[in-house]
Amino acid sequence: MRSFAPLFATVVLLPGIAVAGDYMFLPAPQTDLNRVYRVDRVTGEMGACQYGVKEDGTGVTLCFPAGNGAGKQEPGDYVLVASNHQKESAVFRIDQRTGTMSVCYVWKEQVICTPPAR
Repeated sequence: MRSFAPLFATVVLLPGIAVAGDYMFLPAPQTDLNRVYRVDRVTGEMGACQYGVKEDGTGVTLCFPAGNGAGKQEPGDYVLVASNHQKESAVFRIDQRTGTMSVCYVWKEQVICTPPAR
């Protein structure tokens, strides 16, 4: 009989957080926003998607690519952390190796991030 433990070990689910393989996903803390952020855990490259509605009433996934400061960074161990602020649409991108943080958010159809700081 085959063990499914390796399969289940690949995906870790925590409240509001999903980690699978090389990416981490986190919803924006803003309670009336249906946006989910994505970070590449090694490169720090950011992206985000949210649900939208077309004029004809059908649903569509709206995705925002990496813009200024949200592209590939120095190799690291990147994670996402949301603030506890209910009206905040941004998330923190943290490199766990260096302790640097950036604030990342959607601006004009792109995800942008502030310069990394400690």
